[in-house]
Amino acid sequence: MSHELTVKRVETTQDRHDAIEVLKATYLDEKRWVDNENQMFPEEDLSREVISWFTCYRGRRPVGVVRVLYEPPIELYEEYGFSQIDTDIDVEAFVKHHRIAEIGRFAVIPEYRRFVVFAASLMRAASEETVRLGFSHYVTDVFEGEQHSPYDFHTRVMGFIPVATHEVGELNCANRRITLILDLRQAYYRLKKSKNKIYRMLTEGWTEDMHQRLAS
Repeated sequence: MSHELTVKRVETTQDRHDAIEVLKATYLDEKRWVDNENQMFPEEDLSREVISWFTCYRGRRPVGVVRVLYEPPIELYEEYGFSQIDTDIDVEAFVKHHRIAEIGRFAVIPEYRRFVVFAASLMRAASEETVRLGFSHYVTDVFEGEQHSPYDFHTRVMGFIPVATHEVGELNCANRRITLILDLRQAYYRLKKSKNKIYRMLTEGWTEDMHQRLAS
């Protein structure tokens, strides 16, 4: 199946329509977390330098999507009413003093969700750009107890650390949100040391410069 897989950075109106097709299938039709899938990907995102969208295809069919928001404003989180988890990380100070990128809008349509290669290809594209641009950490939200929550994978495999919770957010889901932070350099060493297929899938095609950015 992998030879049929491609990932594109979303740059055109047609690319945006492809991404929205995935958002509709997952966030609207399956989960009912939104009322209008178009609002999840505003047209102005195409020209905003602080946002990158990537779409994964099987053949010509869009099957997955992810968004990266660079240097998200702390106000975006403050308005949701954080409850700090017992950790040494001060979320507000952390976001202000590190080069943070928010990774989200992560979706793979149901019939391809069991194939890790699609999610991994999206993560590879997003992380490659994130590292190239000099960002050091990811922040993301996951839903507590949700059927398809990536919480276990994020924490057990990638090394995300839960730092806060909040009850409300952009999506219409009753589950509590858990905010996670990932140190990209630590994740790189963690995965490299494990010598598992996730490391190989996430760094496939990386240049030596890319590896050096995280190894230095």
